[in-house]
Amino acid sequence: MSSADEARRAEPRGASVDAPLEPALTVAAVARRLGVAPATLRTWDRRYSLGPSGHTAGAHRRYTATDLDRLTLMRRLTLDGVPPADAARIALAEVRAAADNGTSATSTPPLASVTALEPPSSPSRASPAGGGRILALPHGSAASRGLARAAMALDAYACSTIVGRALEEHGVVDTWQGLLVPVLAGVGERWAETGEGVEVEHLLSEVVMAALRRHQPEVPAPVNGRPVLLACAPEEQHSLPLHVLAAALAERRCSARLLGPQVPQDALVEAVRRSGPAVVFVWAQLPATADRAGIPGLPAQRPPATVLLGGPGWRDVHPGRSLEQVTSLPGAVSHVIGAVTACHP
Repeated sequence: MSSADEARRAEPRGASVDAPLEPALTVAAVARRLGVAPATLRTWDRRYSLGPSGHTAGAHRRYTATDLDRLTLMRRLTLDGVPPADAARIALAEVRAAADNGTSATSTPPLASVTALEPPSSPSRASPAGGGRILALPHGSAASRGLARAAMALDAYACSTIVGRALEEHGVVDTWQGLLVPVLAGVGERWAETGEGVEVEHLLSEVVMAALRRHQPEVPAPVNGRPVLLACAPEEQHSLPLHVLAAALAERRCSARLLGPQVPQDALVEAVRRSGPAVVFVWAQLPATADRAGIPGLPAQRPPATVLLGGPGWRDVHPGRSLEQVTSLPGAVSHVIGAVTACHP
């Protein structure tokens, strides 16, 4: 038998030697490309028929280029807050239409035009992508619901993608108020009701702080001649809002020195003495950590520093004449910028 005959016998039945070879990717390879867990792909296959359609010798199923297009679009849609069941239906329809037109579904027009094809169904009918439990966000945006699903599934990559995109498109203040606060509030309510979700808060906080560090611009010529000090109250461990405020100030060319969580009173006093700040911002998340007694002990200086108290922990504390209380991120940014520009025209 000639070598040509042997080659023909070795070909899979129905294959052509002239047919172009499509990629034959395993579940693990596709999961790495998309940044999801292999279990997510298996779930999408089982629930939405988004499984591999290629076959190799031995009947092993593999993902083809068309399958990858479908899954890439599915991934993009779910990251933008489209419920998985609707995202799967759109992805299947788009890839079929793209194949008919000889194009690729991943090169379709902007995502808004894709998601507008059909109104999303109620999120309660869809299961979260990648597993995990559902976090109720009755007043959240589509992006917030997508972030909530990713956070509950402990999908750090998806969370990072959503937060990073929002920071680039909308800036720190709008991202915090429109995207992050609803999700963090939902996590907090879940913890209060069930005692569960601490790991979700920790993962999301780490993701957000990393995204803020990537996004935060350098401030080589700040508008403030005197520094801004950002510190947590002595027993306060929640420092994420300080990172958010620092990044929001940096967008406005105001540099800040972040002292972080659980700053002892004597350490804050020493920092004020050594740096002569224009503003001292003290965060307290919980009433138990909001200790007003130590604030008046900050060193006197001329001109005096503006002392701002931020966070719900100060809600029932009467700040007095020498202190100002802020209740929102825009309010904190406005107060800080006003203080530093007043003392540094």
